[in-house]
Amino acid sequence: MSSEVRGARRGVKGHPKSGPSIGDVARLAGVSSQTVSRVSTGSEPVKAETRERVLDAMRQLGYAPNLAARALRQGNFRSIGLIAHQVIRTGESKTIEAVIEAARLEGYSVSLVDVETPSSSDVSEAVQHLSHQAIDGLIIIRAETATPAALALPPTMPVAVSDSRFIGHHPAVGADQIGGSRAAVQHLLDLGHATVHHIAGPADSGPADLRATAWRQTLTSAGREVQEPFGGDWSAEAGYTIGSEIAQRDDVTAVFAANDEMAAGLIHALHEAGRRVPDDVSVVGFDDIDLAAHLWPPLTTVRQEFHQIGHDLVEVIMRQLGGREQLTGYHGTVPAPLIVRQSTAAPRKRRRTRR
Repeated sequence: MSSEVRGARRGVKGHPKSGPSIGDVARLAGVSSQTVSRVSTGSEPVKAETRERVLDAMRQLGYAPNLAARALRQGNFRSIGLIAHQVIRTGESKTIEAVIEAARLEGYSVSLVDVETPSSSDVSEAVQHLSHQAIDGLIIIRAETATPAALALPPTMPVAVSDSRFIGHHPAVGADQIGGSRAAVQHLLDLGHATVHHIAGPADSGPADLRATAWRQTLTSAGREVQEPFGGDWSAEAGYTIGSEIAQRDDVTAVFAANDEMAAGLIHALHEAGRRVPDDVSVVGFDDIDLAAHLWPPLTTVRQEFHQIGHDLVEVIMRQLGGREQLTGYHGTVPAPLIVRQSTAAPRKRRRTRR
């Protein structure tokens, strides 16, 4: 090891330093500290020969640029915080994937925290945790039981939330839950079903509540009977359990399930009971997960554009970081189209028979 390198690694009177400094690199490379800074940040072009000499000095000394200090000076950490609940769920995982992809395209990394519960206290604690990691903006995917008033967020931090309940408090982006659900129920009514039964999601879920509300309103507007919904929990097992009950009822000819997993469990139970889909019972799901087109019969469902939602959430953060506009009341609605496949048909008693 050269005397220059040994000297750079030792402080006053031979005591070890915490690490090599930018000045140490400059002395070893025979350049100014400003030149070392330009090489490490890439902010300005440096001659190839000089750049290589600086990089070689960095390698010899084991020098790494202080990214946190640089971020403080520049006011940008190039990092976005992401808070989610139950990341194994289809919608959450696909939205997270899209957020990470969109952030990468903008040159940002993503720090993810999966909260145990979507309560205001847990989400607020996650925000504090991410704030200590130095982030430029925050994305919250379905705060669920958290409320805008109780949620503690840094007042100046750019925020985007995939939850319509935060409209007017924070910029929000989400699928058209109401429009998609109405289209699903209306599709079944247009086929000739007297009414539509509903397998709802968890009682504490915002999206589940919106879908159930749209289901009820559509039936009421059409002057149809509204029966008490079946309570589910998003799982295929819940759909199967409820489906075993539905299979024993002749009055149920059409079911709108709040997600595709519960719809799949329902179809399974109906098949085991000898009830045919869609001959005996028509089924519509929600989400259009990858498996939906490969169930038998292929599932009619409402498509959530998770990829677009994730990219739009990042775009909202970028717009705030750029200071281009005030977005507190912004609400971006992503269409949720009905995808008609083979799990729905007219009820048997109303079908025309061929002559």
